[in-house]
Amino acid sequence: MPVRFHVDGRDVEVPDDGASLLEALRDRLGLRSPKDGCSPQGQCGCCTVLVDGAPRVACVTPVRRIAGRQVTTLDGLPDADRRSWADAFTACGASQCGFCTPGIILRLHASTSKPEDALLAHLCRCTGWRTILDAVAHKSQQTPAAAPQRDFEAATRRAELEGGVAQAVGPHVALGQAGFADDTAPPDALVAVPDQWGGWAVGESLTEARAKAGKRQGRRTSLDPRPPLDLPPGDWDLTLQTSWVEPAYLEPDASWCEPGGTPVTPLANGGAFGGKADSPVPAVARRLADEHGRPVRVLLSREDVVRLGPKRPPIAAGVNHDGSGVMRVVRTDGIAAAIRAAAPDLIVEEVDVAGPPTSARIRAAGWAEAAILMAALNKDPSITAPNGARATAAFTDAGALRVTVSCGPVLDEVVLRSYCIGAAHMALGWVRREGIVVDDEGVAHDLTIRSFGILRAKDMPAVEVDIDTEVDMDTDIDTDQREPHPGATPVNGSDAVFAAVAAAAWLADGLPSTWPTKGTP
Repeated sequence: MPVRFHVDGRDVEVPDDGASLLEALRDRLGLRSPKDGCSPQGQCGCCTVLVDGAPRVACVTPVRRIAGRQVTTLDGLPDADRRSWADAFTACGASQCGFCTPGIILRLHASTSKPEDALLAHLCRCTGWRTILDAVAHKSQQTPAAAPQRDFEAATRRAELEGGVAQAVGPHVALGQAGFADDTAPPDALVAVPDQWGGWAVGESLTEARAKAGKRQGRRTSLDPRPPLDLPPGDWDLTLQTSWVEPAYLEPDASWCEPGGTPVTPLANGGAFGGKADSPVPAVARRLADEHGRPVRVLLSREDVVRLGPKRPPIAAGVNHDGSGVMRVVRTDGIAAAIRAAAPDLIVEEVDVAGPPTSARIRAAGWAEAAILMAALNKDPSITAPNGARATAAFTDAGALRVTVSCGPVLDEVVLRSYCIGAAHMALGWVRREGIVVDDEGVAHDLTIRSFGILRAKDMPAVEVDIDTEVDMDTDIDTDQREPHPGATPVNGSDAVFAAVAAAAWLADGLPSTWPTKGTP
């Protein structure tokens, strides 16, 4: 018997084949604003919809339970409400990739709780929460001031510098319309997911593919993360050991391809902090499409991302006040050069360790750790990144975080501020809370998105961002030969902020040797 219910002003019916409400909305009805971020753990909030007016996560709701009920997606809100939310999020930089924001907007729209409490049901990895709270305040103004005119082309350039890939900026992004890979897949595509035997299970639907794969729900371990590397022997002035950390981008790897075609990139509107740079899914989509003679969607679940996705290489370092020392690091292509870019006097020892794959393309990997060690030795959380960007960070007496950044022409202050706050949020989590448990055989045991230790909205301090906007040109030469001063070329600034905030947090915590300093919540 089909399941009949009401969605966004129309009566619909879908087969009762064991699918979740999320799968029914996305794959049966073509409604793509609800997103699949945890596949399905019910922990990230990206799939939030309203059921009879109340927020509900659709990924853990069997569609049969919705029979006869009213479902509202973000696309079903009145146009004026959608526009006002999108405009507020855009004005405040409250959306970067735009994957999590459709669910967040729906919950905020329906919630009577304080925004910080309403956001406990959600995860945003990009924005650092503060800009979302700014957007709520912005929208609540009875007579908001006229929004300043913005150059969205310049804003896009800044977003691409900060995110590392092509990226869109505008109200449509907050509404989840940035063209994510799985949102653009044809409705008749087969679905492929990793199976338990190192291959790929293919089905006519996500439910069928997962059943063939024998997918089991991921769990969270009761153990605390621990560093996998021992400190180098020696009498050091400062030591640091880091744990396995999950990049925790919100959109799990996804791609699709027509037979003989070009696979859709999993980097549709975000760089995933470097975590998808070498994703396997495009090549798999192309191969399976050619084998089956039909379009194929390839999807990783959240558990797949944890098991298969690259991690930041853990380190164990001992350093002295003269800048000498030894940094041990899990063997990773390119990591030694990244470390020496920030601390050329460090001896780098790469160590083979059983564990998940690692990548030097994860945000500031290697050079950030080295720069943080040097900054901590000097008790000065000021960082100059290899690209020339400069950042400092400090906590105020009230507990707020103050950040300064210089990274060439600003291009768009809203976007740069948003990325800097997001970098501050990631840095604070990295130092104080984040980590996953990996056993001695290299198997990750923290497979749920809530087990990564990411700071919640109510745990994130206020962040003040001071941006250096003074970029001069050398006018002492002929106009035809005019050259920009160093700093006149825009560069990524949020990575320098990431390192500076991590250094400031570590100093504020008293420089304990092991991260995370406070354990996962």
